[in-house]
Order: sequence, then structure tokens, then C-alpha cells
Amino acid sequence: MTTTPPVLQPTPLPLPGLKHSLPFYAFKPWVKLGSPILLFEYLLKTFGNIAHYRFLGTPIVFINDPEYIREVLVNQSSAFVKERTVRRMKVLLGEGLITSDDPIHIRQRRIAAPAFHRQRIAAYGDQIVAIAAAQREQWQPNHTIDIAAASMSLSLEIVARTLFDTEVTADIRSINDEVNTIMDLYNFIVAFPRIESFMHLPIPGIIKFRRSKARLDAVVDRLIREHRQAAANGEPDKGDLLSMLLASTDDQADASGQLTGMTDAQARDEVLTIFLAGYETVANGLAWTWYLLSQNPDVEAKLHAELDAVLGTGSNLRLPTLADYPNLRYTEQVFAEAMRLYPPAWAMGRMSTRPVQLGPYTIPTGAHVFFSQYIMGRDPQYFPDPLRFDPDRFSPENKARRPKFTYFPFGGGNRQCIGESFAWMEGVFSIATIAQRWRLAYAGTTPPEVQAKITLRPKDPLMMKLIPR
Repeated sequence: MTTTPPVLQPTPLPLPGLKHSLPFYAFKPWVKLGSPILLFEYLLKTFGNIAHYRFLGTPIVFINDPEYIREVLVNQSSAFVKERTVRRMKVLLGEGLITSDDPIHIRQRRIAAPAFHRQRIAAYGDQIVAIAAAQREQWQPNHTIDIAAASMSLSLEIVARTLFDTEVTADIRSINDEVNTIMDLYNFIVAFPRIESFMHLPIPGIIKFRRSKARLDAVVDRLIREHRQAAANGEPDKGDLLSMLLASTDDQADASGQLTGMTDAQARDEVLTIFLAGYETVANGLAWTWYLLSQNPDVEAKLHAELDAVLGTGSNLRLPTLADYPNLRYTEQVFAEAMRLYPPAWAMGRMSTRPVQLGPYTIPTGAHVFFSQYIMGRDPQYFPDPLRFDPDRFSPENKARRPKFTYFPFGGGNRQCIGESFAWMEGVFSIATIAQRWRLAYAGTTPPEVQAKITLRPKDPLMMKLIPR
């Protein structure tokens, strides 16, 4: 009698990486508080596409392989939850779509989905163009402006109109100011051990956060009450995202058989999430786009040629409309390439809830797994000559040659950014509208430095000289 020999499973390989806990390397040039990109670059260069280290007893794994990223975000996503740095942002964003875990996230996404339907987003195109056109008309030839601040102002106007159906009022400026105050406290919030347990204590940073959060909640709560009252009075839906969020209901009944919508608290969390995600990220993406165009006149000329062909010149010049959007392909490629080099969302993370196999490696339970859009976008394996600004990398044929998770500016899997189509439209129409009339020349003497917080901002003002076309 013959027996079948047992199938031998390959022994998992030990994870490569640092031998000691990260604080041991505190004086190394690649360890700098507030500059995790330096660490990620060192790990990739030294250990390859997967590297392990520990910080205060927590196992951390950095990956830079598109197939491993797919495993985390798609194939084995049920084995992961949001990691600590994102969960910390619950003190600001509550249980919004960025910070919540399932099942809350699944329900909130179902309710919010109608507000981000393609047809609904398309209706905002004319508003984006009108706001961008109004900004460009305020500019003066040969003046120098901080394009990062100007992009923030533009994006704030767009979010105010599309999210709240209002101009940039004192309320909107208050939301912006308080969010910026809290953003400046981001590293403090993330680094403070168990900050949730100390929110009542008179610690200066916490006091500052608490006051800003209280003012922020008061303004947003009042806007929600006003929108609900308008709906109760029978006033028509004005088409803004907040009205849609408040009107939407879950398509799955609750335990009592009712189709319920968002509570005021849930709506506030989503409003703050949409405000942060829809304002800060696109504004930074636009700022870096203008800088890169100023350094690459050949790309700028090709962009202008497309705009002239699609939107006319001289007496035939007109603003872009929704019908033009499919024809602004190179404009979209310019924005895509800018977000490759300077992705607004520059890194993502998850925490494993059980052992997970990634290729020949086993990720232990409780490990924080990080991957970076910034690092992946500059990997010469997928983007040859990676520092060269070349929008043709995003032609349909070139995109098709690369694995999916070599480029993921809006995340991926079931948590991919719900507002991605809105962000693309805002970016393309803003670039097209402004570049019709203006060229921007970088006025600095050295390349700008990046500042990696929640988003990838320029560290200093990004000064540009305005040159009429």
C-alpha cells in the first residue's frame, strides 16, 4: 500500500529590517521627527520592498511592492483595520469615512454614496470653472503670489459652494482656521501616548486642540441644523453635498425595519472628513502642479496646445464646460504626474488583526503596515528616470503596462476615496481655466522642500510670478 507524502509548506522567511527598536537609531540622518519619508527611503534602499522595525514595542512593516499592497487593501483587507495614526484622527473626524472601521464604515459609505454619484459630481463642473475663472481675473501681470496659498483659497471656495451651497463666509473661514490650527497640532496628537484619555487635562497642546474642536463643532452643527430646518420647511434641495448627505438613507433596514439616515453627529463627522479630504488634498496637488509646470516648459507648452485646441484662442476663447472634460486628456495627465511626484496623501497604513502572509513573509498580529504613494511613485522599477516630470507616463497605453498599485493617490480597495471623481474634476478644470490665461514662473532660488503631515504640503510659501499668455 502506497501513501501520499505530506505536502511540505515552505518555511516563512524572517522579515528583513532593523535589528533594534527605532529610538536606538535616533541620531542617524534618516531618523528625524516629523520626516518619516527619510526613514521609508532608507528602508527601501537598504532592505528592499519589505522591511521590519519596532517602535516602543509595536512591530511595524514598510512595504513597497504593488502585489503586497494589493493583498493589504484588497485580497486580505478583512485582516486589517486602520492603524494608530489614523485612529488618532478620530479626535477630530470622529467616525467619518477616513477613520471609521467596519461595520460603521460600510453603512456610512452606503448612505453617503448618492452624494458622490457621477451625475451629481458632474453638476459641480460649472461651479468649479466659475470659481477658478473669478480667481484668475483677480491676478495682476508680473505680480508674485504664493501659489500654495492661492490654491488653498481656490479649493476653499469650491468646497464652500459644493459642500454647503454658500460663499466663503465668516463661518467657512472659521472652519478653515480651526482645521489649520488642528493640522498644526497633528504631530503632537499622533505622538502623545493615549491622548484620548487625557483630553480633559490642562495640557497646553490639548487645551488648544479642545478649543479649536469646540469652535469647529459649533459652526458645523449650526450649518447642519440650518440645512435640516430648510428641508423641514419644504425648501428645495440646492444640490450641495450636505443636503444630499442629510437626505440620504441606508438602503438596508435597521433592526426595526426602518430605513434610517445619518444622525447629526454622524453628519458632522462626514462634513469634517469631506472638508479636510476635499480641500487640503486637491489644493496641495494643484500647488505642486504649478511648480512642476514652471520647471518644465516643454510640458507647459504641450498643455497650452491642448487648451488652445479644445477651448479656442483670441476672440474664440471660452471657458471649459462639462462637454470638454473628456477632451482634456493631457491636462489630466499633467495633474496625475504631479500627484505621482508630490502625492497629497503621501502614505497609508493598516494594522493586522491576525497573522497575514505576504509572499514568503508572515506579518504578525498587531503589526502596523505602512506603504507610501510618495516612495512608490519615485521607484525607478516602475517609473524610469523617476524625477523627470513626464505626463505621458499616464497615457492609456503606459498606464496599462504598470501594476495597479504602483499609483494609488486616492487609496484602493473598499476604502478607496469616495470623492475621487470630484477631485479629478476639480484638478483638471482648475488647471485648464487658469492656464488658459496665465503662465506661472517659480520665483524661488532653491527647490521647495516638502512637509509631510496629514498631506504633503510645501514647507515654505511657493512664490510664483504671474505671466499673461
